[in-house]
This record gives sequence, C-alpha cells and structure tokens, in this order.
Amino acid sequence: MENMYGIKYSKPEVVLMQDTGIGVAEAAARTCYDSFENSENEVIRYIENHMPDSSACQKINKIEESSLLNDLAWTYFHHSILEHANLSFLIRGTSRGVLQEHARHRIQAISVRSTRYTMSSVINAFVASQTTEDREFFIKKVLGFDMFVTCDEEYNKIEIDAMYEKLKYQSKMLEDFNSIAVAKSSLPFLEEFKGNPDALFKALESGKKKRNVGDAFKHIISDNVKVDMIVTFNLRSLKNYFTLRDSGAAYFQIRWLAQEMMRKTPSKYLDLIIKKG
Repeated sequence: MENMYGIKYSKPEVVLMQDTGIGVAEAAARTCYDSFENSENEVIRYIENHMPDSSACQKINKIEESSLLNDLAWTYFHHSILEHANLSFLIRGTSRGVLQEHARHRIQAISVRSTRYTMSSVINAFVASQTTEDREFFIKKVLGFDMFVTCDEEYNKIEIDAMYEKLKYQSKMLEDFNSIAVAKSSLPFLEEFKGNPDALFKALESGKKKRNVGDAFKHIISDNVKVDMIVTFNLRSLKNYFTLRDSGAAYFQIRWLAQEMMRKTPSKYLDLIIKKG
C-alpha cells in the first residue's frame, strides 16, 4: 500500500481474540435504572430476582441486541455502561510509530513485542559481519528478517545501513562490545568461526540468547520497525479510538490499523459506537 508520500508500506494484520459481549453492559444499565423487567432478553429479566448461576452468565454473555443500550448510546449519551464490554485484538506488523500514537489512548491494556528481548538476531548478524567487516553481509541478513513496515527494498537497505553505522560506532567506543552483545557461553564461537560470518551467525543463533540485549542497542532502530501487540479496549474507549483514528486527520498508519480493527469488530459493538449514515 502506497501512502501520499510515495513510499510503499505493508498493512497490519488484526485478529479479534476475545470479546466479552454486551450482556453485562445491559445488566449494568438495568442496575442503574432498576428496569430489569423491561428487557427484551429473558435472562436479564430473570436476574432481577435471582443471582445468576454459570448457565445464566453464559446466556448473558451471548446477548446480541439490547434496545436499552442503543437508547443510552445514541439518545441519552450515557456511555459509562459501555465500559463493561471489552474486546482484545492481536495486532501484527504495525510500526513503532503507531505504538507511540497508541500510547496517547489512556484507557487500554497493551502488551507489546519487546525490543529489550527480541533484538538478538540483529545483533548476532552485526557481530558475525565483523569477523570479516562485511557490511553487505549484515544488510542482506537483516533484510531477510522482514522487520520494517516499508516495502521498498532500496529504502530498507538505507535503514539497515544506518543501523550498521550506529553499531559500528558503538563497537569502536566500547572495548567490551562483544561481551555486551553476545552471551558468555557463545563468546568462544567468535574465535572458532573467525573469518566465516555465515557460520558464526548460525552458531550465535543456535546458542544462548544474550539477556536484555536491547538495553544496549535499541537506539539503533527507527519508528519504521514492525511491532506486534495485543490491545484490550473497553467499548467506550474503543469508541473514542475509532472516532479519532478513523479520521482523515489521523496518522495514516494508525488510520489503517483502526480501519482493520473496525472490520474485525462484530456489529453488535459497532452499532453502539459508530453512527450509521
């Protein structure tokens, strides 16, 4: 997908992993107004005079429609009851730039692929490249990791070359660079496979990973790097997210993500948060 600036980007993938249903939100609203008897859902009427057992709770979570929720959402704008419905999305292949935008949405649970723990292959490629000071080995190896949202190979080579330059500078500044970059048990590989970057890379990859290697090296990557994350929104917060991020004024990558999340959100939720027409 090409953006307005002429650069091609990949789009993120989204799966709705979990949704709690709208039944608890209706029960919350009926509690506010003490109007259980007016519900079109039998199980909601039932819990007016009974504590729900597991079977009733399952029925509550399967409710597909609620006229009260619709009225509260669009006539009376009583949105706090929407906070009782939650949706969890698995997102793959968005960018660190989008992650920064996501952080501005206060009410969400978010777990993100950590650069502290997941940069070892990049660092291993650099360490291996240094046995023959082979910049092209590093660029080719990292290019194969498919780690950028941009799809232009030449552009991505520029990104990787910049990573190489940063690592090269740091390696000159630190006498103990290899001990920071490589697990202690893998240090003998540097001498064993000296002069053979491909064999050294394979050995480092099969060995023990250096713990928290990203602490020393996460500065080398840009906002263009892909991240995976799981985000959980309550329905009220999701309404705010879609309103702001499905806007033409939103950053184009987070707009793509919001649109994909919207496509994966069941209509029973969208009917309560997205104005039709």
